[in-house]
Amino acid sequence: MIFSQHAKGKLLLTAEYFVTEGATALALPTKKGQSMQVEKGEKAGQLHWRSLEENGDCWLEIWVSLPDLELIKFEGEAEEAERLLILLQIAQEHNPNFLADGQGLEVTTKLEFPRDWGLGSSSTLISLLADWAQVDAHQLLAESFGGSGYDLAAAKAQGPILYRLFNGQPQAYPAPFAPKFKDQLYFVHLNKKQSSREALVHYKVKPAEEREAPIPRISQITHNLAQYCKDLEDFEELLEEHQALLQAILGQEGPKAQFFEDFWGTVKPLGAWGGDFVLVSSQRSEAETKAYFAKKGFEQFIRYEDMVLS
Repeated sequence: MIFSQHAKGKLLLTAEYFVTEGATALALPTKKGQSMQVEKGEKAGQLHWRSLEENGDCWLEIWVSLPDLELIKFEGEAEEAERLLILLQIAQEHNPNFLADGQGLEVTTKLEFPRDWGLGSSSTLISLLADWAQVDAHQLLAESFGGSGYDLAAAKAQGPILYRLFNGQPQAYPAPFAPKFKDQLYFVHLNKKQSSREALVHYKVKPAEEREAPIPRISQITHNLAQYCKDLEDFEELLEEHQALLQAILGQEGPKAQFFEDFWGTVKPLGAWGGDFVLVSSQRSEAETKAYFAKKGFEQFIRYEDMVLS
Protein backbone atom coordinates (compact mmCIF):
# COMPACT_ATOMS: atom_id res chain seq x y z
CA MET A 1 0.00 0.00 0.00
CA ILE A 2 1.44 3.36 -1.07
CA PHE A 3 -1.22 5.56 0.52
CA SER A 4 -4.40 4.98 2.53
CA GLN A 5 -6.57 7.69 4.05
CA HIS A 6 -10.11 8.54 5.11
CA ALA A 7 -11.86 11.94 5.04
CA LYS A 8 -15.11 12.86 6.77
CA GLY A 9 -18.21 14.30 5.17
CA LYS A 10 -19.80 17.54 6.35
CA LEU A 11 -22.97 19.41 7.21
CA LEU A 12 -23.15 23.20 7.61
CA LEU A 13 -25.44 24.20 10.47
CA THR A 14 -24.98 27.98 10.28
CA ALA A 15 -23.65 30.75 8.00
CA GLU A 16 -24.48 29.05 4.72
CA TYR A 17 -23.54 31.53 1.96
CA PHE A 18 -22.30 34.05 4.58
CA VAL A 19 -19.26 31.91 5.38
CA THR A 20 -17.81 32.93 2.01
CA GLU A 21 -17.95 36.57 3.19
CA GLY A 22 -16.13 35.98 6.49
CA ALA A 23 -18.97 35.00 8.82
CA THR A 24 -18.24 32.37 11.47
CA ALA A 25 -19.91 29.05 10.69
CA LEU A 26 -20.74 25.99 12.77
CA ALA A 27 -19.82 22.90 10.75
CA LEU A 28 -20.52 19.28 11.66
CA PRO A 29 -18.27 16.46 10.41
CA THR A 30 -20.22 13.32 9.60
CA LYS A 31 -19.42 9.78 10.61
CA LYS A 32 -19.52 8.73 6.97
CA GLY A 33 -17.01 10.03 4.45
CA GLN A 34 -14.76 8.77 1.68
CA SER A 35 -11.64 6.61 1.63
CA MET A 36 -8.71 6.45 -0.79
CA GLN A 37 -6.23 3.66 -1.38
CA VAL A 38 -3.22 3.91 -3.69
CA GLU A 39 -1.34 0.77 -4.71
CA LYS A 40 1.36 -0.08 -7.21
CA GLY A 41 -0.09 -0.75 -10.65
CA GLU A 42 0.87 -3.45 -13.11
CA LYS A 43 1.38 -1.09 -16.06
CA ALA A 44 4.26 1.39 -15.82
CA GLY A 45 3.52 4.93 -16.94
CA GLN A 46 -0.20 4.63 -16.29
CA LEU A 47 -2.56 5.69 -13.51
CA HIS A 48 -5.78 3.68 -13.26
CA TRP A 49 -8.41 5.37 -11.06
CA ARG A 50 -11.72 3.88 -9.90
CA SER A 51 -14.36 5.85 -7.96
CA LEU A 52 -16.84 3.62 -6.14
CA GLU A 53 -20.32 4.30 -4.79
CA GLU A 54 -21.20 3.28 -1.25
CA ASN A 55 -22.67 0.04 -2.64
CA GLY A 56 -19.44 -0.82 -4.45
CA ASP A 57 -20.61 0.15 -7.95
CA CYS A 58 -18.01 1.99 -10.02
CA TRP A 59 -19.38 5.39 -11.11
CA LEU A 60 -16.18 6.75 -12.67
CA GLU A 61 -13.09 5.07 -14.09
CA ILE A 62 -10.20 6.80 -15.83
CA TRP A 63 -6.83 5.85 -17.25
CA VAL A 64 -4.16 8.56 -17.31
CA SER A 65 -0.63 8.51 -18.73
CA LEU A 66 2.25 9.28 -16.37
CA PRO A 67 4.02 11.54 -15.74
CA ASP A 68 2.41 13.90 -18.30
CA LEU A 69 -1.17 13.36 -17.02
CA GLU A 70 -2.87 12.94 -20.38
CA LEU A 71 -6.27 11.27 -20.38
CA ILE A 72 -6.11 7.90 -22.15
CA LYS A 73 -9.75 6.89 -21.73
CA PHE A 74 -12.59 7.01 -19.24
CA GLU A 75 -15.88 5.35 -18.36
CA GLY A 76 -18.59 7.42 -16.70
CA GLU A 77 -19.49 11.10 -16.90
CA ALA A 78 -17.17 13.14 -19.13
CA GLU A 79 -17.50 16.21 -16.91
CA GLU A 80 -16.47 14.26 -13.81
CA ALA A 81 -13.51 12.69 -15.62
CA GLU A 82 -12.34 16.15 -16.71
CA ARG A 83 -12.68 17.52 -13.16
CA LEU A 84 -10.61 14.69 -11.72
CA LEU A 85 -7.92 15.15 -14.37
CA ILE A 86 -7.76 18.89 -13.63
CA LEU A 87 -7.36 18.17 -9.89
CA LEU A 88 -4.45 15.83 -10.61
CA GLN A 89 -2.83 18.43 -12.87
CA ILE A 90 -3.21 21.22 -10.30
CA ALA A 91 -1.74 18.99 -7.59
CA GLN A 92 1.25 18.23 -9.81
CA GLU A 93 1.75 21.94 -10.53
CA HIS A 94 2.07 22.59 -6.80
CA ASN A 95 4.25 19.54 -6.19
CA PRO A 96 6.30 18.66 -9.31
CA ASN A 97 7.43 15.43 -7.62
CA PHE A 98 3.84 14.16 -7.50
CA LEU A 99 3.33 11.35 -10.05
CA ALA A 100 6.67 12.28 -11.63
CA ASP A 101 8.48 8.92 -11.57
CA GLY A 102 6.15 7.19 -14.03
CA GLN A 103 5.42 4.28 -11.69
CA GLY A 104 2.18 2.50 -12.50
CA LEU A 105 -0.54 3.18 -9.95
CA GLU A 106 -3.96 1.83 -8.99
CA VAL A 107 -6.16 4.32 -7.11
CA THR A 108 -9.52 3.43 -5.56
CA THR A 109 -11.82 5.87 -3.80
CA LYS A 110 -14.97 4.69 -2.04
CA LEU A 111 -17.83 6.78 -0.75
CA GLU A 112 -19.69 5.75 2.40
CA PHE A 113 -22.83 7.73 1.49
CA PRO A 114 -24.91 8.17 -1.69
CA ARG A 115 -23.51 10.81 -4.03
CA ASP A 116 -26.78 12.77 -4.03
CA TRP A 117 -26.72 13.25 -0.25
CA GLY A 118 -24.53 16.36 -0.52
CA LEU A 119 -22.23 15.30 2.32
CA GLY A 120 -19.06 16.21 0.44
CA SER A 121 -18.06 13.81 -2.34
CA SER A 122 -15.95 16.64 -3.83
CA SER A 123 -14.51 18.04 -0.59
CA THR A 124 -13.48 14.62 0.72
CA LEU A 125 -11.83 13.89 -2.64
CA ILE A 126 -9.85 17.15 -2.52
CA SER A 127 -8.80 16.49 1.08
CA LEU A 128 -7.61 12.98 0.23
CA LEU A 129 -5.84 14.01 -2.96
CA ALA A 130 -4.10 16.91 -1.22
CA ASP A 131 -2.80 14.59 1.51
CA TRP A 132 -1.54 12.09 -1.05
CA ALA A 133 0.10 14.76 -3.22
CA GLN A 134 1.39 16.67 -0.16
CA VAL A 135 -0.11 19.96 -1.31
CA ASP A 136 -2.35 22.52 0.38
CA ALA A 137 -5.99 21.40 0.18
CA HIS A 138 -7.36 24.94 0.32
CA GLN A 139 -5.15 25.97 -2.60
CA LEU A 140 -6.36 22.94 -4.54
CA LEU A 141 -9.96 23.92 -3.80
CA ALA A 142 -9.43 27.57 -4.75
CA GLU A 143 -8.02 26.61 -8.15
CA SER A 144 -10.72 24.04 -8.92
CA PHE A 145 -14.20 24.01 -7.40
CA GLY A 146 -13.92 27.15 -5.27
CA GLY A 147 -15.77 27.75 -2.00
CA SER A 148 -15.09 28.76 1.58
CA GLY A 149 -13.18 25.60 2.53
CA TYR A 150 -15.21 24.81 5.65
CA ASP A 151 -15.79 21.34 4.21
CA LEU A 152 -12.04 20.72 4.03
CA ALA A 153 -11.71 21.63 7.70
CA ALA A 154 -14.59 19.28 8.53
CA ALA A 155 -12.91 16.46 6.57
CA LYS A 156 -10.17 16.32 9.21
CA ALA A 157 -12.18 17.37 12.28
CA GLN A 158 -12.84 15.12 15.27
CA GLY A 159 -16.09 16.89 16.15
CA PRO A 160 -18.06 20.10 15.46
CA ILE A 161 -15.95 23.10 14.47
CA LEU A 162 -16.19 26.87 14.24
CA TYR A 163 -14.86 28.03 10.88
CA ARG A 164 -14.25 31.38 9.24
CA LEU A 165 -12.20 33.10 6.57
CA PHE A 166 -10.06 35.84 8.13
CA ASN A 167 -8.41 38.05 5.53
CA GLY A 168 -9.07 35.23 3.11
CA GLN A 169 -7.27 32.64 5.25
CA PRO A 170 -9.12 29.65 6.75
CA GLN A 171 -9.38 29.39 10.52
CA ALA A 172 -10.96 26.38 12.25
CA TYR A 173 -11.40 25.65 15.96
CA PRO A 174 -13.12 22.86 17.89
CA ALA A 175 -16.64 23.95 18.85
CA PRO A 176 -18.13 23.09 22.27
CA PHE A 177 -21.35 22.03 20.55
CA ALA A 178 -22.84 19.01 22.29
CA PRO A 179 -26.60 19.57 22.49
CA LYS A 180 -28.25 17.77 25.41
CA PHE A 181 -31.38 17.64 23.26
CA LYS A 182 -29.70 15.78 20.38
CA ASP A 183 -32.26 12.98 20.66
CA GLN A 184 -34.80 15.55 19.43
CA LEU A 185 -32.77 16.43 16.32
CA TYR A 186 -32.94 14.59 12.99
CA PHE A 187 -31.74 14.95 9.41
CA VAL A 188 -34.15 14.59 6.50
CA HIS A 189 -33.07 14.42 2.87
CA LEU A 190 -35.11 16.46 0.40
CA ASN A 191 -34.75 13.86 -2.37
CA LYS A 192 -32.62 16.05 -4.62
CA LYS A 193 -29.04 17.30 -4.90
CA GLN A 194 -28.39 21.03 -4.74
CA SER A 195 -25.35 22.52 -6.47
CA SER A 196 -23.45 24.70 -3.98
CA ARG A 197 -21.59 26.39 -6.83
CA GLU A 198 -24.79 27.42 -8.62
CA ALA A 199 -26.38 28.61 -5.37
CA LEU A 200 -23.36 30.78 -4.55
CA VAL A 201 -23.50 32.40 -7.99
CA HIS A 202 -27.14 33.38 -7.32
CA TYR A 203 -26.19 34.73 -3.88
CA LYS A 204 -23.19 36.73 -5.12
CA VAL A 205 -25.42 38.67 -7.53
CA LYS A 206 -26.85 40.51 -4.51
CA PRO A 207 -25.24 43.90 -3.67
CA ALA A 208 -22.21 43.57 -1.38
CA GLU A 209 -23.68 45.82 1.30
CA GLU A 210 -26.79 43.62 1.50
CA ARG A 211 -24.70 40.46 1.83
CA GLU A 212 -22.33 41.90 4.43
CA ALA A 213 -24.83 43.65 6.73
CA PRO A 214 -26.09 40.47 8.51
CA ILE A 215 -22.62 38.95 9.02
CA PRO A 216 -22.03 40.17 12.62
CA ARG A 217 -25.39 38.80 13.77
CA ILE A 218 -24.94 35.54 11.85
CA SER A 219 -21.57 35.05 13.56
CA GLN A 220 -23.13 35.84 16.95
CA ILE A 221 -25.89 33.29 16.34
CA THR A 222 -23.20 30.73 15.50
CA HIS A 223 -21.34 31.37 18.76
CA ASN A 224 -24.55 31.35 20.79
CA LEU A 225 -25.57 28.00 19.31
CA ALA A 226 -22.14 26.50 19.85
CA GLN A 227 -21.50 27.70 23.38
CA TYR A 228 -24.56 28.97 25.22
CA CYS A 229 -27.60 27.15 23.87
CA LYS A 230 -28.92 24.93 26.67
CA ASP A 231 -32.39 23.87 25.57
CA LEU A 232 -34.34 23.10 22.42
CA GLU A 233 -36.50 26.22 22.60
CA ASP A 234 -33.47 28.54 22.51
CA PHE A 235 -31.94 26.43 19.75
CA GLU A 236 -35.06 26.71 17.59
CA GLU A 237 -35.38 30.44 18.21
CA LEU A 238 -31.81 31.08 17.06
CA LEU A 239 -32.24 28.93 13.96
CA GLU A 240 -35.48 30.71 13.03
CA GLU A 241 -33.76 34.10 13.32
CA HIS A 242 -30.87 32.80 11.21
CA GLN A 243 -33.28 31.64 8.51
CA ALA A 244 -35.12 34.97 8.49
CA LEU A 245 -31.85 36.85 7.90
CA LEU A 246 -30.91 34.61 5.01
CA GLN A 247 -34.41 34.56 3.52
CA ALA A 248 -34.31 38.36 3.32
CA ILE A 249 -31.11 38.16 1.26
CA LEU A 250 -32.06 35.24 -1.00
CA GLY A 251 -35.62 36.37 -1.55
CA GLN A 252 -36.90 32.80 -1.41
CA GLU A 253 -38.84 30.69 1.04
CA GLY A 254 -37.16 28.09 3.18
CA PRO A 255 -38.04 24.38 2.99
CA LYS A 256 -40.56 24.54 5.84
CA ALA A 257 -42.75 27.05 3.99
CA GLN A 258 -42.32 25.08 0.76
CA PHE A 259 -42.89 21.52 1.97
CA PHE A 260 -43.62 21.29 5.69
CA GLU A 261 -45.83 24.23 6.62
CA ASP A 262 -47.83 22.16 9.10
CA PHE A 263 -44.76 20.68 10.84
CA TRP A 264 -44.62 21.47 14.57
CA GLY A 265 -40.84 21.94 14.85
CA THR A 266 -38.04 23.83 13.12
CA VAL A 267 -36.76 22.88 9.66
CA LYS A 268 -33.29 24.31 8.97
CA PRO A 269 -31.56 24.12 5.55
CA LEU A 270 -27.97 22.90 5.67
CA GLY A 271 -25.79 24.46 3.01
CA ALA A 272 -27.31 25.62 -0.28
CA TRP A 273 -31.08 26.11 0.00
CA GLY A 274 -33.30 23.89 -2.09
CA GLY A 275 -31.90 20.40 -1.70
CA ASP A 276 -29.75 17.92 0.20
CA PHE A 277 -30.39 17.57 3.95
CA VAL A 278 -32.33 19.70 6.39
CA LEU A 279 -32.06 19.56 10.17
CA VAL A 280 -35.40 19.14 11.91
CA SER A 281 -36.19 19.53 15.60
CA SER A 282 -39.15 17.89 17.25
CA GLN A 283 -40.58 17.68 20.75
CA ARG A 284 -42.77 14.76 19.72
CA SER A 285 -41.68 11.13 19.55
CA GLU A 286 -39.22 9.89 16.95
CA ALA A 287 -41.86 7.56 15.52
CA GLU A 288 -44.41 10.35 15.06
CA THR A 289 -41.82 12.70 13.58
CA LYS A 290 -40.51 10.08 11.18
CA ALA A 291 -44.04 9.17 10.10
CA TYR A 292 -44.80 12.83 9.30
CA PHE A 293 -41.94 13.08 6.80
CA ALA A 294 -42.53 9.60 5.37
CA LYS A 295 -46.15 10.51 4.63
CA LYS A 296 -44.89 13.45 2.58
CA GLY A 297 -42.51 11.23 0.61
CA PHE A 298 -39.26 11.93 2.47
CA GLU A 299 -37.97 8.53 3.57
CA GLN A 300 -34.35 9.40 4.44
CA PHE A 301 -34.70 10.19 8.15
CA ILE A 302 -31.55 9.96 10.27
CA ARG A 303 -30.96 10.57 13.98
CA TYR A 304 -28.48 13.32 14.86
CA GLU A 305 -26.24 10.93 16.78
CA ASP A 306 -26.18 8.49 13.85
CA MET A 307 -25.04 11.19 11.41
CA VAL A 308 -22.71 13.56 13.28
CA LEU A 309 -19.24 12.78 14.59
CA SER A 310 -19.01 14.22 18.08
